[in-house]
Amino acid sequence: MNKHIGSDFDDFLAEQGIAEEVSAAALKRVISWQIAEAMRLQKVTKKALAERMHTSRTAVDRALDQNDAGMTLATLASAARALGQRVEVRLVPEQEEARA
Repeated sequence: MNKHIGSDFDDFLAEQGIAEEVSAAALKRVISWQIAEAMRLQKVTKKALAERMHTSRTAVDRALDQNDAGMTLATLASAARALGQRVEVRLVPEQEEARA
């Protein structure tokens, strides 16, 4: 019998021990996309964003790299401010499993 029958994808990730890693990667993809989209809409170049953030273009490249999950909250806040945005972070309870 397949032990995954009836379980969802989140359960599978947890069983594999990679749930937090996958969640962090997904969040980084979304955040990087949001920064890039704000840049596109405002016609802000990487160089200009780096200047506004008082950092290097390499740091901006890392912030925009969807595969680099190491962005700090300080970098995120700096990028947001430089684009006239703000960051909202909140903790929410995990969804309880539906009871049969």
